[in-house]
Amino acid sequence: MATISVIIPTHNRSQFLRCAIASVLSQTLQDWEIIVVDDASEDNTEEVVKSFGDQRIRYIQHETNKGVATARNTGILNSNGKYIAFLDDDDEWLPEKLKLQFDLLERSPMIVGGVYTGALAVEGHSRKVISRHTATKRGHIFDEMLIHDSIAPTSTFFFRRACFEKVGLFDVSLDFAEDFDMWLRIAKEFQFECINEPLVRFSVHNSNTSISSNYNLMIRGKEAYIRKYAVLFALDRKTYSHLYLNLGVLYCYNGNMRKGRQVFLKSINIYPFDLRNYYNLCLSLLGAKIFNKLKMLRDQWLP
Repeated sequence: MATISVIIPTHNRSQFLRCAIASVLSQTLQDWEIIVVDDASEDNTEEVVKSFGDQRIRYIQHETNKGVATARNTGILNSNGKYIAFLDDDDEWLPEKLKLQFDLLERSPMIVGGVYTGALAVEGHSRKVISRHTATKRGHIFDEMLIHDSIAPTSTFFFRRACFEKVGLFDVSLDFAEDFDMWLRIAKEFQFECINEPLVRFSVHNSNTSISSNYNLMIRGKEAYIRKYAVLFALDRKTYSHLYLNLGVLYCYNGNMRKGRQVFLKSINIYPFDLRNYYNLCLSLLGAKIFNKLKMLRDQWLP
């Protein structure tokens, strides 16, 4: 039985999946199993997976598309490892990733449930490095995560199986940020450790088909996330307001300026002392094209 279960959900990404799987095969620590959960792909995903000819790779296919949360749950339920790691189908691991995370968790007390790493953001097709993300938050990071929405890409995380036995599976009702919801639930019960250096190359796509650029999906996910944790957010009006500010920006990016302004006003009503609320409200009056252009120029210093 493998010590580490690597779960790779995939859907119509066979051109990237081959590199993702190859990056696991290249790990310096080889005590793993790979569970590829094919969420009803219509391309040659099955052929790509089976072409590796490695008995440690298992292929599970959904008959209908059920979403990434369900795919990850399928992977967890069919896994055997003491530890569980997640790899998105268009990301890649550097060779030392599993070894360093395994060693760190092995020598950590059981209260430490997971380890994440730094990462390199790369352009989806050219694989050119766009930016570098360093991991820094450790210990009890629940409050920090609640404020900042995210701390690292999904493919950087490595967990004890005990985490999922404690908090359950991914929430399939969330269309977006279901991974962050899971990390948040784990952070409420366990501490986190991190490895500063980037050990993952995660893809950033410019295509409109990318989940990261699908604003409708992001908006639904953000709204569901706010509803789910409304009681906690209400305890910190500044954080609560900032979540609505981010939601308003998403509406404006999606071209719905009227709805964006409504959300900005709600953000102001919750916490009227954040100047970013007023800045974005005024910016939304200039129209979608100018909003997007100015946000690209100004977000570096005034998000």
